Amino acid sequence: MSDTSPVIVWFRQDLRLSDNPAWTAAAETDAPLLPIYILDDENAAHWEMGGASRWWLHQSLNSLHNSLNGGLRLLRGRADRLIPRLAHDVKARGIYWNRCYEPWRMVRDKAIKSELAANGYEVSSFNASLLFEPPNITKADGSAYRVFTPYYRKGCLAGPPPRDPLDQPDNVELHDFAVGSALTDLDLLPRISWYDEIAQNWRPGEDGAQHRLDSFLETGITNYKLGRDRPDQDFVSRLSPHLHFGEISAHQVWHAVKMLEADPSISENIDHFLSELGWREFSHNLLYHWPTLPRENLQKKFDAFPWRNDSEALRKWQRGQTGYPIVDAGMRQLWRTGYMHNRVRMIVGSFLVKNLLLHWHHGEDWFWDTLVDADLANNSASWQWIAGCGADAAPYFRVFNPVTQGKKFDPNGGYVRRYVPELKLLPDKFIHNPWDAPGSVLRSAGVDLGADYPAPLVGLKESRERALSAFHSLSSSE
Repeated sequence: MSDTSPVIVWFRQDLRLSDNPAWTAAAETDAPLLPIYILDDENAAHWEMGGASRWWLHQSLNSLHNSLNGGLRLLRGRADRLIPRLAHDVKARGIYWNRCYEPWRMVRDKAIKSELAANGYEVSSFNASLLFEPPNITKADGSAYRVFTPYYRKGCLAGPPPRDPLDQPDNVELHDFAVGSALTDLDLLPRISWYDEIAQNWRPGEDGAQHRLDSFLETGITNYKLGRDRPDQDFVSRLSPHLHFGEISAHQVWHAVKMLEADPSISENIDHFLSELGWREFSHNLLYHWPTLPRENLQKKFDAFPWRNDSEALRKWQRGQTGYPIVDAGMRQLWRTGYMHNRVRMIVGSFLVKNLLLHWHHGEDWFWDTLVDADLANNSASWQWIAGCGADAAPYFRVFNPVTQGKKFDPNGGYVRRYVPELKLLPDKFIHNPWDAPGSVLRSAGVDLGADYPAPLVGLKESRERALSAFHSLSSSE
C-alpha cells in the first residue's frame, strides 16, 4: 500500500470531532483520513430511525460536514457491503470506528471486522459513548446486574473513574477520494415540513451540544434534584439527543459536571444528575446482556399478561386527546417538539399500559418515531420499567394518577396551559381535573367538555382496578 493510503474513519453515533477516540487515533497515524457516514436502514430493519430522529440526523450530519470543511462522505446502503468495497477501492491502510451497542449493530460490525481483518486491513474500534462498557461491569460471579443501585454504586463508582475527554486533533489531512452522495440524497427530511416547531426548539450538532451543556451548567443544575420533576420549569439538561447522536460524549458531560463539585451548595444536585447518566449506562448494560430487551419481557411472567386491543384509545393517547390534561400536554409536547419531559414520560407511560391496558410495545414504537432522542437502550429499558416487566422495574401496582401527579409537579398549570391551550382560562384548582369544575366556571373559561376538550377516556378508579386485576391474574412463576 502506498504512503498516501488513507485511514477510513466510520462515523456512527459519534458525530463530533472532540473527544472522539476513533478520530483521534486515526489522526495519530499521520495518514490522510477519509471520514464517512453510512445510512444503513436495511440492517437496522425494524429499528431504522423514526421520523424525528431522521430530521435530527440530517442537521447533525450537515454540522459535521461543515466542521470537516465539506469532507464528510455520505453513503446509503448495507455497511457490511459498502465498507469492504470502499476499503478495497481506496487501498485503505486501516478502518477505525467507535463501538455501538444495539444488538443489530454488534452482529453487523463483528462480521465487517472479521471480513476486513481476513483481507489484511487494520481494524480498530473504540469506546466513545459509554462511561462504563458493559463487558467490564459485572458482579463478582461474572453475571450481569439487573438492579440499578448496586450496578451504579458497586459496579461503576467503585472502579476506575471515567477517562478524561480527548482534545480535538489539529491539522488533520483529509483524503479527497470522491465517493458518496449529497446529504439531500439520504432522504432524511420528510416531504411535509411538520418539523418546524422541532427546528425552533433544538440546535443539533457539536456546537449546539456544547451550548446546551453550558446553558444547563449555568441555569439548570443548581436546582436539578427537585426541579427535574417540574415540567413547567427549565431545570432538565435536554442533552439526551446530543448524547444519543454523539455530538457530545458522556465523558465530556461527566467531567464538566464534576468540575462543579467544589461548590458544596449544589453537591446533591450534582450527584443526582450523575446518577441519571448512570441510568443511561444501566440501560445500555441491560441491552448488551439481554439483546431481546426491545421486544421481549425481561420478566417472563408478563408474557401471559392480558393486554387489550383498542386502536381508538391508542390513537387518542398518541394525539393527546385522553381527557387528562397532564397526559395530553405531554403527548402534544412530544408531537410538536420531538421531546417530552421525563416526569411526564412516566405519567403518559403509566396511563397507556395501566389505565388503558395497552401493550408497552405501542408506546415504545410511538416514542421511537416521534422522539428526537429515541435510543434503543433507553427506550426499551424505560418502557419495560414503567410496564413493570423489566429490570429494577416500578412495581406494577404503582399506577400514576395523572390528576395528583399534575397537581404535584405542575401546581400552577403552566405546562398544561402551554400545550393544552383550550384549558388555559381555567383556574388552577381545576386545570388538572376540568370535569370537576362547576358549569359556570367552565363557561367562564370557554370550555365545553366533550366539544372543546374531551371528557376522560377512562375512569381512573375503574381502570386502576382493572389493571391490578390483570396483574394478579398472572402466575407468580417465571
